[in-house]
Amino acid sequence: MPDTITIPARFNGPADSGNGGYSCGRLAAFIPGPARVRLHAPPPLDTPLEVVRHVDGHVELRDRDTLVASAWPAPLQLDVPPAPTLAQAEDAATRFRFYEGHLFPTCFVCGPKRPAHDGLGIFAGPVSDWSLLAAPWRPAPDLLDEAGAVRAEFVWAALDCPGCFAAIGENERTAVLGELHAERLAAVPGDQPLVAFAWPLGHDGRKMFAGTALATADGVVLARARAVWIALRG
Repeated sequence: MPDTITIPARFNGPADSGNGGYSCGRLAAFIPGPARVRLHAPPPLDTPLEVVRHVDGHVELRDRDTLVASAWPAPLQLDVPPAPTLAQAEDAATRFRFYEGHLFPTCFVCGPKRPAHDGLGIFAGPVSDWSLLAAPWRPAPDLLDEAGAVRAEFVWAALDCPGCFAAIGENERTAVLGELHAERLAAVPGDQPLVAFAWPLGHDGRKMFAGTALATADGVVLARARAVWIALRG
């Protein structure tokens, strides 16, 4: 029997498709070590998706004839700036731009209008300017594995949306995730507050680039990622 992945409706980004980071993390589970995952189509919700393995090590996620995502093993080269303090992250979250007017207000990671308040609630705002954004995050118990660490797919989810807001900065534009290249450096503990932070890495036309990371309250970086965001037209 082929491997399949189903993305539950709870883990949406836009209302009708999977959160990009969560979806990438589910496929990355089939890659040992750091993985680079590219989204080719919006991941459908509550739909069994086939995982196709290739002899060269890369994997694909397919909805029948539609290629949804592809992933391959790839070392991550990324310089991570010093993590903001927890107090700085809490202060930065008060400046999150989209408490109102969010295009995807029920996004599992950054949606402020989750009716059940069951999302990650990571609302990254500028620490002092748009060169560094941050937010606190306290993982919920249902996101943890048996050892009490945050499950990998939720680490990938937490590394997703802060990068969008770093990439767009002060610009009045919206973007969707095109690619996420992530690495877990250590287990992410679920019993303490964490700091999610992000920084811009430039742009090329409609493509925008950002780095994101997760750290402990005392600044130990636990996971990091480089993302490609695609600005929506109009």
